[in-house]
Amino acid sequence: MDLVPEAQRDAVFDQRKEMILSRTGSIPTVCFGTSIWDETLYRAWSSIVYSLIPNMQDLENHLNEFCSICNADEVVLFERATFLVIAHATHKNHRDIHRFEKISNIIKQFKLSCSKTQAQFQGMEVRNSNFTAFMDFFTSNTYIMVIMSDDEIQPATTQLNIKAARPVFERYVQQAN
Repeated sequence: MDLVPEAQRDAVFDQRKEMILSRTGSIPTVCFGTSIWDETLYRAWSSIVYSLIPNMQDLENHLNEFCSICNADEVVLFERATFLVIAHATHKNHRDIHRFEKISNIIKQFKLSCSKTQAQFQGMEVRNSNFTAFMDFFTSNTYIMVIMSDDEIQPATTQLNIKAARPVFERYVQQAN
């Protein structure tokens, strides 16, 4: 879409989408208009990854339960290599709809910096007056991010919850495959 003049993008996208849908027949097909210059490409790939995961509703239910147990605002599972969003549970609305893309880019840049010093990224904790964010290695294929705004909850408690949930989610992922 980047090479199509902006005024023509919707029309060109609709035309190409119709052409593709007419050829795929009854096969469920989703089309994405993407650009390398904004979050649309990230969102498209995340949607594709999401569609490939079996029993996604069960995974999201487990994440929602984990989010409740931790009293977290939000819990996000990222694919380990690409940092694409696999699933998330949100218990407190956030006004930035592009936050996952931004977080993914920040973490990928940080991982790149770590690899240049031959350090391996395991996780991090970021805290300010409004929230604490935990990013940690979770299962063999994922990282988890837990966002907490309740400053009464000790960081060690959240880290213990992540550690306790790790084998449960690992077993669930293995059973789903």
